[in-house]
Amino acid sequence: MSSPKRRIEKDVMALMMSDHDVTLIDDSIQQFFVIFHGPKDTPYEGGVWKIRVELPDQYPIKSPSIGFTNKIYHPNIDEGSGAVCLDVINQTWSPMFGLLNIFENFLPHLLRYANPSDPLNTEASNLMTKDENKYNETVKKYVEQYASHIPDMNGDVEKDGEDDEDDELSDVGSLSSDDDDEDGVAGNLEM
Repeated sequence: MSSPKRRIEKDVMALMMSDHDVTLIDDSIQQFFVIFHGPKDTPYEGGVWKIRVELPDQYPIKSPSIGFTNKIYHPNIDEGSGAVCLDVINQTWSPMFGLLNIFENFLPHLLRYANPSDPLNTEASNLMTKDENKYNETVKKYVEQYASHIPDMNGDVEKDGEDDEDDELSDVGSLSSDDDDEDGVAGNLEM
């Protein structure tokens, strides 16, 4: 088994052994869902999101692809696809980072400190810039409507009828869990 495969196993196991609810997709350690709770003292508090994670064969050299499967209102998260615009994941990713960093540091920080000058959701960005109180009210409405229950971890769609699972997270090529496939190349991971 190659070193990247061992690192994938180590990081996924660390995430599974933490307080995070992790469900593998088709028994692959390179594709899975993680239940993510909105950070306290933010308008996202009380929200529960199902995050889809895809690890390229070259992880941790190449960054993971992550996306929200249920809707969230945030300037740096695409409302339709759930893609996340987060520099540390997209441009400044380092092999020193791990999956726990994403769920315990990067995503909570992103929800606390949105960057409206680098939006994926221009409506949210404009509202945040012009009327922060109304922005916070909208976030809370989204939490109530789309993130108030724990999403189904079997890959099924939430009760709201939102079938966002088929949306693309990124341009990641198909990922193989076959240990013999050492030469597989993932596509562009920018979101």
